[in-house]
Amino acid sequence: MTAVSRTTAVAALACSLAGMVVLAAGMGFIEVSPGEVVAALSEWLRGAAETVDPLKASVVIDVRLPRILCALLVGFGLAVSGAVFQGLLLNPLADPFTLGVSSGAAFGAALSLLLGLAFAGPATLPIMAFLGATATLVAVIAMSGRDGELNPANLILAGVIISAILSAGLSFIKYMADERVSVIVFWLMGSFAARTWTDAVLAGCAVLPGFLACLYFARDLNVMSLGARSARSLGVDTGKIRLFLLVTASLVSAVCVSVSGVIGFVGLIIPHLMRMVVGPDNRWLLPASGLGGGILLLAADTCTRAVLPQEVPIGVLTALIGGPVFCHIFTRSRRKLHG
Repeated sequence: MTAVSRTTAVAALACSLAGMVVLAAGMGFIEVSPGEVVAALSEWLRGAAETVDPLKASVVIDVRLPRILCALLVGFGLAVSGAVFQGLLLNPLADPFTLGVSSGAAFGAALSLLLGLAFAGPATLPIMAFLGATATLVAVIAMSGRDGELNPANLILAGVIISAILSAGLSFIKYMADERVSVIVFWLMGSFAARTWTDAVLAGCAVLPGFLACLYFARDLNVMSLGARSARSLGVDTGKIRLFLLVTASLVSAVCVSVSGVIGFVGLIIPHLMRMVVGPDNRWLLPASGLGGGILLLAADTCTRAVLPQEVPIGVLTALIGGPVFCHIFTRSRRKLHG
């Protein structure tokens, strides 16, 4: 695939995402035409006097746009993290769940809901989810990093062990939660309902710098896919770069989960789909995966918000889509392994 065709593919994804933002902002109980959405956004960005109906402008800017940006950024972050994990761990089934990051965030959030913590107001839940994810990452690295190289097999094994422990802890929390169990279960299924500009800014502050940092090391990630020995012979410091990318992708995932709840399979299926479009070169795969993840989550959130008669947790929709794809990838990997 040539650079021109890759550029065309990424540009097409970016244009599709921009078009979806405009359409999604106009869909809902109060319908707003695409022209009014564009005018409202333009006037809001320029600080110009409003020519659009103030009610429609308020619905677009204050209600729908924060939720749309949250869905876009979380999808972007989870997909980029999944592409980085798959490149680092040399495993096609790797995603933010593989290292237990999502499980750690879920445990932290569930603990916050069980104990009724409110030390930081509405931000308490995302903070606890982030702390849970970060603590899980530290535990996984401590279990697997003693050889100084962060062996991919050890990382995956440590992630599976930690995830199993956290899963048991989560079940215990739900057992103890009594009447609060429905709140915990709903959060675990993931949703963008009632997300605010604060959530969008929080996600943007983590996702965009994290993406740029991962993109900076995309060439090294390509070399590392040849194997640690080959990468070291080409002058790549595999230990330091793997640790940096691992921490960066995990923190991006942690912030995304703390904003949206647990949304699975985005980091797993999108990199595989985008690999079919732009190829395995991470310099193109990372931006394409981010745009693809944003499109998927924005489409799913718009569907559950404005199309379905009743809002369904978005994690349910992504699981229904990602489950069969996961089975296909797993089956194909086994066939390749056994010839």
